[in-house]
Amino acid sequence: MTDIRVLIVDDHAVVRSGLKLLLDREPGIAAVDEAANADEAVFRMIEHKPDVLLIDVTMPGTSGIEAIPKLKETSPATKVLVLSMHDDPRYVRDAFAAGANGYVLKEAADSEVVAAIREVAGGGSYVNPALGARMVSAEAKEAADAQADPLSEREHEVLRLLALGHTNQEIAKTLFISVRTAETHRAHIMQKLGLASRAELVHYALAKQIIE
Repeated sequence: MTDIRVLIVDDHAVVRSGLKLLLDREPGIAAVDEAANADEAVFRMIEHKPDVLLIDVTMPGTSGIEAIPKLKETSPATKVLVLSMHDDPRYVRDAFAAGANGYVLKEAADSEVVAAIREVAGGGSYVNPALGARMVSAEAKEAADAQADPLSEREHEVLRLLALGHTNQEIAKTLFISVRTAETHRAHIMQKLGLASRAELVHYALAKQIIE
């Protein structure tokens, strides 16, 4: 049986080494190469066309989630498994929206990481069961709250940062999203709330006690 070829992308060398040791001792899986950031990953993707890209979220420069679309362009058949320390359902949604096939936590047991790799390589998707349950619960709550509040949780985060005077670039960096996504959130917020200026946005945030 052909090995599942995995490219490891993480800015910490010790993490990459640990993952390589883990994968290389698993039958049917091989770590073909590694990269320390999204820019390096592009070249490794072009060179190897791996079956699975195992990528961290938080890295210097371009975040893992922000890099997914470009990396998928270089090797469309590659499945993407996000490896993250963030157990917030919002990161999971953002990862899948960017094109990920799975999301596993760094605190996961070795066996779970391996199982996740095998699952996405086989065409499935993977989310840690406990985190998946939290996602379902959070989505149900958001649906119920949407009737009273038109903004999503992410839009509330962007609204708060905008009201505090942050730029789109600063918001993107803080929330690990692209500047374009931050701009889209801002446009949706203004449209949903019927606001025409930053002054009106600040007034709304004060009235709703989003900021003091």
